[in-house]
Amino acid sequence: MNLPPGLLISAPNSGAGKTTIMLGLLRAFRERGLSVQPFKSGPDYIDPAFHLAAAGRPSYNLDSWAMSDTLMQEIAQQSKGADIILAEGSMGLFDGVAQKGAFGYGSTAETARFFNWPIILVLDIKGQAQSAAATALGFASYQKNLPFAGVILNRVASPRHERLTRLGMEQAGIEVLGVLPRRGDLALPERHLGLIQAVEHPDLNKAIGDYASFIAENVDINRIIELGEAKTISNPLSGASAPPPGQHIALARDEAFSFTYPHLLSHWREHGAQISYFSPLANEPPNSDADVIWLAGGYPELHAGRLASADKCFAAIRSHAKTRPVHGECGGYMVLGKSLIDKNGTAHKMLGLLGLVTSYEKRKFHLGYRKATAICNTELFTKNSSWRGHEFHYSQILSQPDDPLFTVVDASGDAVQETGSVRGHVTGTFFHLIAKAD
Repeated sequence: MNLPPGLLISAPNSGAGKTTIMLGLLRAFRERGLSVQPFKSGPDYIDPAFHLAAAGRPSYNLDSWAMSDTLMQEIAQQSKGADIILAEGSMGLFDGVAQKGAFGYGSTAETARFFNWPIILVLDIKGQAQSAAATALGFASYQKNLPFAGVILNRVASPRHERLTRLGMEQAGIEVLGVLPRRGDLALPERHLGLIQAVEHPDLNKAIGDYASFIAENVDINRIIELGEAKTISNPLSGASAPPPGQHIALARDEAFSFTYPHLLSHWREHGAQISYFSPLANEPPNSDADVIWLAGGYPELHAGRLASADKCFAAIRSHAKTRPVHGECGGYMVLGKSLIDKNGTAHKMLGLLGLVTSYEKRKFHLGYRKATAICNTELFTKNSSWRGHEFHYSQILSQPDDPLFTVVDASGDAVQETGSVRGHVTGTFFHLIAKAD
């Protein structure tokens, strides 16, 4: 399969403006009549929803630590029919885990090299001018054979600031693809896990339209399109992703349950599974014909009171769990438990299908890749099967009394306490499932 021409947006660090520029470019391409396929390098599951809003096409994660080459190629085929690919990196260009896994270190640079996507480096040049060229040159030459397109200069204070910075770039042989004047009104709102969810933005379409106008005025879009590189990939045998957990999956989806990796849902559908949605926040019960209920990750800690009063929904889930599997990821795992303590110290009764007690009052940051090996046979996980995922939350476990579901280690091979739980037909984990590890 021939992929469309592609490029990748990265930066030396988080906070340089990647996401705002990514959204603006996606919409600017779309307004030119181009069909643009977005991707996200790394495990971030918030940004793809913003990409979808900007591009009008679902965005998919690509992850060289958690995914085999075969799965990366399988996911890339979602770009079929697009005119151009635009991928967004995570953190800094070369940032990944300290130890290589079965597949890679998980850096954005690995994704760029794998697909031969030239890198557009976003540089926040506040407080520097010609010196920014040294940063750009270092990133362009740090690794051999890494495709590099040029830079977009962000937060430029004045014409003089631009002129001095361009002088340095010319001396370094770095192409300047855009110059963005400093503006304080284009930042996306954030909270404890990063950006707010796309569905919560008060006027996301207008915001993205403003980004697109700003980008169109200050970035050489024609040149960026010219720089895109095409690539031929093999047509892998389907099945590199996690198999569907059932033929009919009832998936919780609302502001409290919103995080499931898009490639999993696509893979499940492609393998004949039906996915129906229900909203616990709206007290909607899952479809009674579902084979499995899947409680996605999200922000239950912000909606614990409403969830505790979702009597019809909770009763239906408890009834289902008597004979059929229920699984929860991260926030979904917390809701499967006995109680959830909110930031004010108030305990809210949850489903009680597991004995888990979690607290958002006693916050501790948990972040990183996870490799999990199943300890026992369940309806969804075979004993000794291995899985890769990602954990990202602040809640603490106060009690986890049920049988452990997995042995879990981080990317360095160190054990973590969040082993998941199993009781009867009910399973849950604090990590978000990405792919099979074996």
